Amino acid sequence: MAAYKSKRANNRKYSIIGITIISICFLIYFFGISSSSSKSQSRPLPSVGGAKSIARFQMNGLEASWRSFENKERVLILTPIARFYDDYWDNLIRLNYPHELIELGFILPRGREANTALQKLEDAVRKVQTGPVTNRFNKVTILRQDFESPFSQSEKDRHALTAQRERRSAMAKARNSLFTTTINAGISWVLWLDADIVETPVSLIQDLAAHNKAIIVANCYQKYTDRGEQKIRAYDFNSWQDSDTAKQMARDMAEDDIIFEGYSEMATYRTLMAYLYVDGNDIHEEVELDGVGATALLVKADVHRDGAMFPSFPFYHLLESEGFAKMAKRLGYQSYGLPNYLIYHYNE
Repeated sequence: MAAYKSKRANNRKYSIIGITIISICFLIYFFGISSSSSKSQSRPLPSVGGAKSIARFQMNGLEASWRSFENKERVLILTPIARFYDDYWDNLIRLNYPHELIELGFILPRGREANTALQKLEDAVRKVQTGPVTNRFNKVTILRQDFESPFSQSEKDRHALTAQRERRSAMAKARNSLFTTTINAGISWVLWLDADIVETPVSLIQDLAAHNKAIIVANCYQKYTDRGEQKIRAYDFNSWQDSDTAKQMARDMAEDDIIFEGYSEMATYRTLMAYLYVDGNDIHEEVELDGVGATALLVKADVHRDGAMFPSFPFYHLLESEGFAKMAKRLGYQSYGLPNYLIYHYNE
């Protein structure tokens, strides 16, 4: 009996010791956490918010007018780039619209050739932005796509009919990524200027804006030499007035089929602005268009803000810039072109 009591007493003693140890550990853990929490709470939080974090813009006071220069309206020039041409850059920095009112945006695909273009672009941007103040642009944004260009950059390969669906769809995605990322509340105009446009009037922005149209495009030609004589020829066939033939083709097509302009295999008999040029005629003559190219395309920023984008999918059997004109028209915006106002494409 005594042995039993002794054993029970020992068990009770060990139980008390165990409970005491557990209690001590709990207290150490509890106060350790409290101390740690107290220390973390005593650290100053990063500055967030405050009066300076609130920005207000009166969008109804934002103008995009024929007096863009005098009103100091801000312009966003956007260029998808796969190859860098020195003549493109030289032409860009010669534009005499005040550079402090111009923002630039570029987008490049992945790939070796685009890496080379990026290096040249960054060098050119750095030189300008650290040079004379009057030459500096207000802001420059450079984007990289997360995929490589799906097509060769040679002129022959780019313009093959078989490449058009994939090429134009990829270009549409690049354009959409570019303007949705770079447009801001202070921009009045968006000028789409292709990377292979190497010659324009220095007053390109003012000249196009002077027409005060929501969408207006210049006529893109190309200079070439024939037997020692310099000549010009039509280049961009994406600016056009629709035809009954093309409308019937669209009605007879499957839902996902696309009409591509400028190919004998797909004769649309549309009126092409490229062929409306008359040497010596008024450079400010306007024509209404149903499709537009984007070699030098000036758009009031509100057109994009209202939802007009470049469809990368079949939109009324159109893609990219031609689909943009169609979408803009559905939103109530008419496109215009200047058949006698020439800009020039690089000649490979």
